[in-house]
Amino acid sequence: MSHHKVRITVNGTAGEDEVEARQLLVHYLRETRALTGTHVGCDTSNCGACTVLLDGRTVKSCTVLTVAADGGDVLTIEGLDEQGEMSPVQQGFQACHGLQCGYCTPGMVLSATGLLLEQPDPDDDAIRTGIEGNLCRCTGYDMIVDSVRWAAAHGGAGTAATAHAAHAEGKH
Repeated sequence: MSHHKVRITVNGTAGEDEVEARQLLVHYLRETRALTGTHVGCDTSNCGACTVLLDGRTVKSCTVLTVAADGGDVLTIEGLDEQGEMSPVQQGFQACHGLQCGYCTPGMVLSATGLLLEQPDPDDDAIRTGIEGNLCRCTGYDMIVDSVRWAAAHGGAGTAATAHAAHAEGKH
């Protein structure tokens, strides 16, 4: 089994680790970086519970090899807060009861954040398209759409995500 050294910045903190060539980014985040907010839902990329932002773009971290993220900048649910305050998207999920059981919430929040980075004022169809790669087993999609619409009206993607995206844009 081959190992590789990777340098990955996660939530603004740089790190250098040795990982197996076959390790998935979701396992790196959870096991090596101890960031368990990123969930493993299906291991097939169908549910989206593992969604994070990698270099400003949403990715399902169960489909990305850790070695492919070498040199990258990852933003997880733990990195969205703004000096102890929830991001607008997190606040929207709380205000509009988009949380449901909570299992899909980190992935939904990151997908919604990615959407708002690209489209600051999406309509309901755009919101549904933006989160379509994420499954809510509680079927609370209407409240999730309301949550994203609320976030769009109250600060959008938020400061941490906007800074992450700007940093990623500067790398390209």
